[in-house]
Amino acid sequence: MSALRKGGRARHRRANRTPVARRPAIRFGGIGDEAAPDLAGQIDALEQLGWSELELRTVDGVWIADLDHRQVKAIATTLKRHGIRVSGLASRVGNWASDITGDLTADVMELGRLSSRAEVLGTNRIRIMSYPNGTGLPEAEWRRLALERMRFFAIGAQRGNEVALHENCAGWGGSSIENTLDLMASVDNSGLRLLHDTGNGVPYGYDGFELLRRSIEHVDHVHIKDAVGGGEHTRYVLPGEGEARLAESLRLLTAHGWRGGWSLEPHLATRPHEGLAADGRTDSGFVAAGRALTALVEREVLPHSPGWRLVPGGLAWEAPLPRQAGQAARAAEAAEVASDAR
Repeated sequence: MSALRKGGRARHRRANRTPVARRPAIRFGGIGDEAAPDLAGQIDALEQLGWSELELRTVDGVWIADLDHRQVKAIATTLKRHGIRVSGLASRVGNWASDITGDLTADVMELGRLSSRAEVLGTNRIRIMSYPNGTGLPEAEWRRLALERMRFFAIGAQRGNEVALHENCAGWGGSSIENTLDLMASVDNSGLRLLHDTGNGVPYGYDGFELLRRSIEHVDHVHIKDAVGGGEHTRYVLPGEGEARLAESLRLLTAHGWRGGWSLEPHLATRPHEGLAADGRTDSGFVAAGRALTALVEREVLPHSPGWRLVPGGLAWEAPLPRQAGQAARAAEAAEVASDAR
């Protein structure tokens, strides 16, 4: 075949490639038990919204770490049949029910169980927090112990090709912007990244947008919620109706060219730290919150986010990428394809 004919065929193939709007670069999903206790109800809520990404915390009221392998395999099979990928697993490590002086053995065992379940479910991301100080230790000692534990978990995650996602919620690292930045600088390990919850600044008394602005390079995953009030008077509302500067935070992410999952956690019916759980009915508010998020994105995010547009399941980036960013984007997309194939 002549060079001319080869070149002509190559140009023909390039001209007939599917344009780049394809898979979402930012994927919409949610924490399943915010919608319903059972897996069928969680899937139904996602399908009503046209989303295909699920973050697993509990199923039928049982934490993922406490389900046996047979149950986890059944969940994985069901989700694959519905075309739903798992974005991550929630642990109880360092959360509101723990204390910085507690025995670490149970947490190590839980992370071990979650590691094996994550492999079955096709994810490598596990949510942790950095321990409340219920016993009233001095701030410096609380910090020392929290960092010691976070370094330990980060090393374990890195060795297992996993990522421990620290959420700005209960615990030392989530109690202020400065502590979050201190945490990431002090641990300095790729096994530890941030899960940014857009609404948690309201109950904890700091500006969530400012936290995101200062820590965005460390953020691998996002929880979407909105709230009003503060402290014990916090009340959770539909996305866009609160004081969390949610639209500004989402615009910051799109302007940064950020990629990953926006996982809906509206807390309208389900608030584990208060012992409240959705019962699967429509008034759990999950679907309404998902629709409010989409409306907020259309109304207040996309008009200020050139190059982005809504596609089924999230947002696609269609503008040309700089060479280095394009390489990173293609690598991330290839990893997602490989994950979906498992």
